[in-house]
Amino acid sequence: MRLLTANEDWGQFPPSYYAASAGQAVERAPLMGEIRADVCIVGGGFTGLSAALRLAELGYGVALLEAHRVGWGASGRNGGQLGSGQRREQSELEAAHGMNLAKDLWAIAESSKRLVKDLIARHDIDCGLKPGIIHANHRARYDAEAQELVAHMAQHYDYPLRYLPPDELRGFVNSPRYSAGVLDMDSAHLHPLKFARGLARAAQAAGVRIFEMSEVQKIEPGDPAVVSSKTGRVTADAVVLGCNGYLDGLSMPVARHVMPINNFIIATEPLEAAQAEAILSQDYAVADSKFVVNYFRLSEDKRLLFGGRESYGYRYPRDIKSFVRKAMVDIFPQTENLKIDYGWGGTLAITMNRMPYLHRPAGNIYNASGYSGHGVGMATMSGRIVADAIDGRPQEFETMSKVSGSAFPGGSKLRQPILVAAMLWYSLMDRI
Repeated sequence: MRLLTANEDWGQFPPSYYAASAGQAVERAPLMGEIRADVCIVGGGFTGLSAALRLAELGYGVALLEAHRVGWGASGRNGGQLGSGQRREQSELEAAHGMNLAKDLWAIAESSKRLVKDLIARHDIDCGLKPGIIHANHRARYDAEAQELVAHMAQHYDYPLRYLPPDELRGFVNSPRYSAGVLDMDSAHLHPLKFARGLARAAQAAGVRIFEMSEVQKIEPGDPAVVSSKTGRVTADAVVLGCNGYLDGLSMPVARHVMPINNFIIATEPLEAAQAEAILSQDYAVADSKFVVNYFRLSEDKRLLFGGRESYGYRYPRDIKSFVRKAMVDIFPQTENLKIDYGWGGTLAITMNRMPYLHRPAGNIYNASGYSGHGVGMATMSGRIVADAIDGRPQEFETMSKVSGSAFPGGSKLRQPILVAAMLWYSLMDRI
């Protein structure tokens, strides 16, 4: 069984709120026959589309191959949160890599937010971008760390965060499960599928040839490299892998470092203004401090979009709505009787150290993946970084490569049972 076909038919978007509210998808023809390109990109998500757009703007001839439809994977299914920093806290990066490299990583992450916001403005992408993310502590013992974080980021990074003591947090997030929190107003949230489709329109306008329903079956390294689908081949001077959790067996060196996992979201019926305010009084997104994170926000039509819980096999749970509802009602008891209109899953990718895996598995083949739930900004930025590396400016690519972690123990074959054991342990710690 393969992740590309385990849960949906070819070319069919999941039954998500995003797919239902994004409008009619533009359908693009598959690759037929042989073509030549300067760069061939595999994957039509944030990474691939961002790289394609950047390269086209730099004057390269770009062909992009997507196995399903643009935005079909994690880029069109995620929580839509554009967060600050890397997936790991700055204090952890400072301890592991020193202050200088930690500051370089922070600068790249800050550039990722600016990049997303700039792309939305420059290409007039209507994706409901709104400011503000709250990080909510599910244990009171984390409150002192939250205050230290606010002070540390102000002192060492000149970055404004706002500490929310328990009473103030409860005014924003009406849940008995949280203590204090931190508000980050430079972070944002958006409709991810609309953003992905907007990037595709911009890339195509810049000259990128996008081929959908074109699953890549083989990549032959060389100068040039050859990328083959069932119905065609692309000969290219460079190849970009932007597959993330849907890599399957396309590159074993990458697969040893990047592990697919499934995450799930539900969307309630539209809420009356008073109902919505009784859950979230402000239109901010929220992510909590659990290892298996709960994350939620209001949609543009005032549904509660609630994400959480994970699975580690190929198949999704049979009843995603019930699977996630349990977590939602635990956080918000007042939602117990709400109707759930949508429930869907998606496959993201994690790494051992939760940092993106930017690497060159061969001389002219570049990979960027493993965003570990932090992909709206960093996947978009990583596409830009890879494009700049191909164009002869590899500084940011080299910086990110320094923190691309070790392979999973046992490589691609044993990574799943080891990960399952670890995640079950952390899930237990979340509960107790």
